[in-house]
Amino acid sequence: MPSLKILRNRINSVKSTQKITSAMKMVAAAKLRRAQAQAEASRPYARRMGQMMSALAASEADNPNANQLLVGNGREQTHLLLAITADRGLAGAFNGNIARATRNKAHALEAEGKTVKIFALGRKGNDFFRRDMGPRLIGTKNFVGKKTLEFTDAEAIAQQIIKMFRDGEFDVCTLVFNRFHSVMMQTVTETPLIPAAVPNANDNAPEQNYEIEPDDGTLLERLLPRNLAVQIYAALLENAAGFYASQMTAMDNATRNAGDMIKRLSLSYNRARQANITKELIEIISGAEAV
Repeated sequence: MPSLKILRNRINSVKSTQKITSAMKMVAAAKLRRAQAQAEASRPYARRMGQMMSALAASEADNPNANQLLVGNGREQTHLLLAITADRGLAGAFNGNIARATRNKAHALEAEGKTVKIFALGRKGNDFFRRDMGPRLIGTKNFVGKKTLEFTDAEAIAQQIIKMFRDGEFDVCTLVFNRFHSVMMQTVTETPLIPAAVPNANDNAPEQNYEIEPDDGTLLERLLPRNLAVQIYAALLENAAGFYASQMTAMDNATRNAGDMIKRLSLSYNRARQANITKELIEIISGAEAV
């Protein structure tokens, strides 16, 4: 059994850890409220923008002069996976779920004979893919030091993706991120960026007819890059809300586990202390009887 000093040091160490995890839980809860509000506010605009792009992609599918950002370049050989993770850890399986889903999709595409490239948004994803899928990682970006995500960040990423597409570096781009549902639930989601997702025939969404002015080419040239930026920005906000929710849950569990460990260590300490007292009493009584 460890000595009283060792047990006392362990108890003090776990108590210090418990204070840290409790503080991190409160900080994550405060940040979650703001991140959740931003994510929920972005959903209607991003959803409607995506639906409009899907309807346009369906209507322009047979047009040989359609914008390639909308309908693709006609090839599906090279896939770019845009994976969004967090810049920090201590959030349970949050980052690991995205990394594993991206890796599984990459392996599934490669099994079909496709070429896969990965662009990592977030320091944790960069670390994982550089270690596990190094040759496929072609670009990274993180937001370390930024207090809030801004739309200009998403615009810069969208412009970089568009440049890579026009340079022929990939044919299909898919966004992989964690969609926030609740504090206890975030799901890994895959969203097609290039080309735009075409609605299924089974969908009951009403057919949309758009009158475009001044002309479809001019408008789509400006609208399509913005749609990419909007979808990326909405995914970044969803991911941020999911991260703070996962971190808050993880820190709450860590605080509870620390409390349980303190109870067990305190029980062991009290038993060891009682054993030492009993031993000393026996020695004193034995010595007195010997005299």
